[in-house]
Amino acid sequence: MITKMTVTNIHVLDQDSAYDFYVNKLGFKLIDDIAMGPDTRWLTVSPPEQPDLQLVLFPVKVSKMFPQETADMLITLIKQGVFGCGVLTCTDIFATYEELKAKGVEFLKPPTKEFYGTEALFKDDSGNYFSLQSINNFSHEDNI
Repeated sequence: MITKMTVTNIHVLDQDSAYDFYVNKLGFKLIDDIAMGPDTRWLTVSPPEQPDLQLVLFPVKVSKMFPQETADMLITLIKQGVFGCGVLTCTDIFATYEELKAKGVEFLKPPTKEFYGTEALFKDDSGNYFSLQSINNFSHEDNI
């Protein structure tokens, strides 16, 4: 039986820029940075309190995996902000919002009260967007 997810991809336009964004702006921890050829690497990061989840900062460019047409389509969609990559949680959404904003993170929506809790939306340096919520927004008992 499957017990948990340990590695997943976030498609990025530039690995160096993505490294800077995720490590220096969001405060994620670098797990692996391994060369995989002349201009690609296995680059993984994790949220600071979730070291068992690795996010691969996976470059979208013409390759065996992405023929020209596919790469072009993905790049266009990423730049348009079509892909929501997930929900990130914090203990104080208002303080985290101010801290990330001061670091240059672009927010699409400031902390806003929603029926499920308070949420802010931001995008990474490639254009992928994330929901930021306080951990107290999530109560498993509410879902039973």
